[in-house]
Amino acid sequence: MVEDNSKDFTEIQAQWVTVRGRIRQKIGDAQFKSWIKIISLKECVDGKIILSVPSAFIRTRIIEQYLDIIKSYWLVQNLKVNDIEIVITEDNKAKISENSSSEIKKAETKNKDHYKQDDIFNSISSDLDTRFTFSNFIVGKPNELAFAAARRVAESKDVPFNPLFLYGGVGLGKTHLMHAIAHEIKKRKPLRRVIYMSAEKFMYYFIKALRFKNTVAFKEQFRNVDVLMIDDVQFISGKDSTQEEFFHTFNALIDQNKQLIISADKSPQDLEGIEERMRSRLGWGLVADIHPLTYELRLGILQAKEEKLTASIPPNILEFLAHKITSNVRELEGALNRLSAFSSLVGREINIDMVQDLLKDLLKSSQRKVNIEEIQKKVSQHFNVKMSDMSSSRRSRTIARPRQIAMYLSKNLTSRSLPEIGRRFGNRDHTTVIHAVKKVEELRNKDDSFDEDVQLLIRMLES
Repeated sequence: MVEDNSKDFTEIQAQWVTVRGRIRQKIGDAQFKSWIKIISLKECVDGKIILSVPSAFIRTRIIEQYLDIIKSYWLVQNLKVNDIEIVITEDNKAKISENSSSEIKKAETKNKDHYKQDDIFNSISSDLDTRFTFSNFIVGKPNELAFAAARRVAESKDVPFNPLFLYGGVGLGKTHLMHAIAHEIKKRKPLRRVIYMSAEKFMYYFIKALRFKNTVAFKEQFRNVDVLMIDDVQFISGKDSTQEEFFHTFNALIDQNKQLIISADKSPQDLEGIEERMRSRLGWGLVADIHPLTYELRLGILQAKEEKLTASIPPNILEFLAHKITSNVRELEGALNRLSAFSSLVGREINIDMVQDLLKDLLKSSQRKVNIEEIQKKVSQHFNVKMSDMSSSRRSRTIARPRQIAMYLSKNLTSRSLPEIGRRFGNRDHTTVIHAVKKVEELRNKDDSFDEDVQLLIRMLES
């Protein structure tokens, strides 16, 4: 069914003739007859061109090999064309010539093994969570490098860095990014063979292959992929045989310029129980860490997730949760879902008292018991000063500024009174603590670098 405006559609048909002619010149007669000649112009609606082909196999091949060319040539003819869609219909099957039909049959025969391999890959690859996409990932300072690197890998036609190694604590978004990469690759290049699995699952299949004396098939499965994604690689720590096989698989894929994406809870050099040569290989490409979430990022995540809930959560409750639950995204989401479910079931508005009662287990487990001594130690290490300088009478700026920051953190991260904080810093008066707090707040507002230092210390102390 074409648009009612037959004149406009006639122009679109003329443009299609021109586009086909230019493509024929570019790819040659043989490829044109095999793949382009059988495409039919179906309709044009609101700038979207609908083209039809007779089978799913042909559709996939055209999307993979020719869709970008079709789009670029059509835009030259008509800038109002904003999208091109390929659909499957039976009505143009008769248009396939003998030559093109023979060519397609050859291609289909040639790709039977490919599809059999895809079935194998799909059977060993773990399922992808449809919620874990790039559009659903909230970006902030702690994860912006990891996010940018993941997008680059997913969108690049070549291999930008190999491997991509993502690391960070539990529930900070590593698995979300890995699923998002896989989703994006499959959307852009449907024929690329992608395996995503945990390191534990890799180990399970390897042990199974050893038991049934089928290691050759195991090697073939993993060394004929385009993208191999291994989550939580720290789980092969101390497993020498599995590490050995993973090491050889890793090298084989790198040699073939196939993309590897690895995640772990620590950086490659900090992984314990992993051979030195493996740690070295894991650090070859780009290593991107995901830091503990800042308050702003936690609040942003809560706000994004709240929009999708049936029950409305007041802004002050979201702010309260962002302050109190600092560990990871999973606990934030769990708290939000529990509040939403309770509100929907009992029909009551959510308030702070209700939150503290409903989430007392989560809030208790999330409370990080930071003490003044720990703050002094962390600040001393960060600014490379002696621990004793925290309570000394020295007033040089290199000593006084870290001391003020430690006082500020003691006021904000502990329940200690101002006089008690002063006593722990060399028996200083509480007015000295007040001055230190005001000075640090002032500097945080004026100096971005200073503010980043303080934020980093807060994250380290709360993690």
